[in-house]
Amino acid sequence: MSNQYVPPKVWVNEPSSANKWANINSPDSGARFEKTLPVGEHALQLYSLGTPNGQKVTIMLEELLSLGVKEAEYDAYLINISELDQFSSGFVAVNPNSKIPALVDNSGDEGINVFESASILVHLAEKFGHFLPQSGQARTQTFNWLFWAQGSAPFLGGGFGHFYAYADEKQEYPINRFAMEAKRQLDVLDKQLANNTFIAGEEFTVADMAIWPWYGNLVLGNLYSAAEFLDVASYKNVMRWANLVLQRPGVQRGKIVNTSWGDVSLAERHSAADIDAALNSEK
Repeated sequence: MSNQYVPPKVWVNEPSSANKWANINSPDSGARFEKTLPVGEHALQLYSLGTPNGQKVTIMLEELLSLGVKEAEYDAYLINISELDQFSSGFVAVNPNSKIPALVDNSGDEGINVFESASILVHLAEKFGHFLPQSGQARTQTFNWLFWAQGSAPFLGGGFGHFYAYADEKQEYPINRFAMEAKRQLDVLDKQLANNTFIAGEEFTVADMAIWPWYGNLVLGNLYSAAEFLDVASYKNVMRWANLVLQRPGVQRGKIVNTSWGDVSLAERHSAADIDAALNSEK
């Protein structure tokens, strides 16, 4: 084919697209400008965005609060990735990888920076003693599925989602390639959920918190407008689980934090009253 792309001997970054999502990243890490992160009154300071990866952590925090864990109170500040907030000096100091979410835990003598959503989930689960079995097969199964999510979701998000929803033009090969993988992952989940109420067994765990924001939102029609294309209704066990998880108050509250879109949005969260006000405004 005359228009076939021929890779150069040495790759050079030459942004050519007007698509803002295509030009956010660069091959260089580190801060691009100086800006201090805001700090609220609580020990837990979250810097995030209400994407699936961000929802994992806010759902966890709201689930802890729903159990009466007052020490899980937190301030959540919006990191607007389209405005490149993730490349500020303050954010890079917390997460040198410049990806949301990032958490600062100031509850000890020295603040602890925690990044990568799975790491934050485990940190909070072990800190407060909830949503992660302490030993045995249940703990191993929870970790199995937690890390399954970390390895699988990039195929759904950066793979399928990018080429299906965000690329400059629809391309058959990458869409087919990643659609096949997304459906294979849904089939993996569907078979696991055929004999389990939740992902890792009969208890709601960090595995569900990690997987639902991606695959639950997908089958509920809240991700990429791709539900019909991927025939998500055929994954009946995933559909059952997605709706079950959605009924949890902690999930309903956590999924709106650090959002500026949708029927209910909440850019920043500093108290339960902020979420209450946002939810009441919908009615």
